[in-house]
Amino acid sequence: MSTAIDPITFAVLKSALDSIVDDMAYTVMRTARSPIVRDVLDYSTTMCDATGQILAQAKTVALHLGAVPDAMEALLRHYGDDLAPGDVIIFNDPYDGGMHLPDIFMFKPIFARDRHIGFSVVICHHCDVGGRVPGSNASDSTEIFQEGLRIPPLKLFDRGVRNKTLFDVISKNVRLPDLVIGDLEAQLATCALGEREMLRLVERYGVETLEAFLVNVLDYGERLTRKAIAQWPDGTYGFTDYIDGDGFSEERIPIVVSVKVAGDQLTISFDGSSPQVKGAINSTLSFVKSATYLAVRCVLDSDVPNNSGVYRCIDVNAPKGSLLNPSFPAPVAARALTGYRVADTVLGALAEIVPERVVAAGEGGNSVVCLGGYDKATGEPFIVVDMINGALGARATRDGIDAITNPTQNMSNMPIEIMEATYPLRIEEYSLREDSCGAGRTRGGLSVVRQYRLLADEAILQLRTDRYHTAPYGLFGGKGGALSRNYLIRDGESELLASKVTREVGRDDVIRHEQAGGGGYGDPNERPLGAILSDVLDGKISLSYAREHFGVVIAGNAIDEAGTSTLRRSRQMANT
Repeated sequence: MSTAIDPITFAVLKSALDSIVDDMAYTVMRTARSPIVRDVLDYSTTMCDATGQILAQAKTVALHLGAVPDAMEALLRHYGDDLAPGDVIIFNDPYDGGMHLPDIFMFKPIFARDRHIGFSVVICHHCDVGGRVPGSNASDSTEIFQEGLRIPPLKLFDRGVRNKTLFDVISKNVRLPDLVIGDLEAQLATCALGEREMLRLVERYGVETLEAFLVNVLDYGERLTRKAIAQWPDGTYGFTDYIDGDGFSEERIPIVVSVKVAGDQLTISFDGSSPQVKGAINSTLSFVKSATYLAVRCVLDSDVPNNSGVYRCIDVNAPKGSLLNPSFPAPVAARALTGYRVADTVLGALAEIVPERVVAAGEGGNSVVCLGGYDKATGEPFIVVDMINGALGARATRDGIDAITNPTQNMSNMPIEIMEATYPLRIEEYSLREDSCGAGRTRGGLSVVRQYRLLADEAILQLRTDRYHTAPYGLFGGKGGALSRNYLIRDGESELLASKVTREVGRDDVIRHEQAGGGGYGDPNERPLGAILSDVLDGKISLSYAREHFGVVIAGNAIDEAGTSTLRRSRQMANT
């Protein structure tokens, strides 16, 4: 069979695949039950070929999807040829294809006239999967057994027959079964939509043409990626970044990367990174691969497709028993934080290779504020998992974007109205954080502040935050963003908390999170004075910040040019 596809058919089928995965993403959003999926958008959709290679990705959580090929390996290892029309497979076990327990993978094999042609895939972060704390996402668990229900690859539907036993096991082991089962049903509906639309392509173009296209589109992704890498200078480039503690200690945890460019191939090694830690920030190697692929993809042209062809050009390895490839039964519930820092670290190394394509570090990944407990009057549980997205680092030619999702996430901050209507909380502040940006020729984005008042009698508070001691880095003379901070305000007294916390809180306790800001890019002295004045007048930076970080004096609504000249001259003399 010839694998040649004419360019017009290729373009039409490529656009069709992109449309299918985006339609799947909208289906999850419209049918999910829990706010973390429906409103925060912590989910992903994709289509794979019969061997498990990603063909197209929706504009959803990018960090999920690079882990799909490893997940597919686990699925095929368990089931091999034992797949049939009507099957649906789920799993979440980090040591058997998963990433962390709240992320439940769902795969629906697609058959065209008894010929297996691919998979429809949906990953959702579920609001609870049991375990020692509400939300199943604590940083201070010490083994996987504390983190919730582990599901190996199992058939949720077998040839179209619902596996009632598996549904019952899940329902009995989670705190919010209506929401969890509701989100599983949303995944089912979405997988069915993906299957339907793929079979429509088969009906229109024929299975042979479609399978030929699937081979071609993967080769196309590889070809464009190799073309880009071949233009980079050969050599080995390194960078080190840090996580500020694991929930038991605030000691900095290093992530060390070396990026080797050899022709049109990358070898990315994490030798020298921290051994696995006691707390639950360890990350599966599949998730590390995903973060690494994403970082490289961020510096490629926009016309490079998001498929497994890109991954063929990137070899990733991390020592067994390390933070980035832990040994069983290490806990991994809070592994997302480590994935964010892996992406930051790889981008730091890539800045040496393609400086104009790399942005300074953002807020460090989303911050998680989780509150869970029971309504004493009704006995009903509540679990809010608020994932706060904050700031983009500065770019070579533009400022970082304020209060926006990190590229690794592509998620949304939960609307205050949803939160207050659903949970026993009152949001007392949601604002831009003044002076949180890193100074530079282009400044970093401003992050956000969220302040919550608990209206229930008691709850368990979990905080998974970072950039507490190690600021988001600036590039090429740009300064780091502001550090993050957590506070508990009780009876008018404010207590500075650690970056990662699990503790009890009570009625009228106030939890305040101030997120880290984006790093700057380039020499702050090269920033246009008009841009500095605009930021002051907009309330984004203070007069003191303008003076300290940019050497600019502002009087009233104008630049004091004489004062600025004197201040900068005195600083220059002090530095010589």
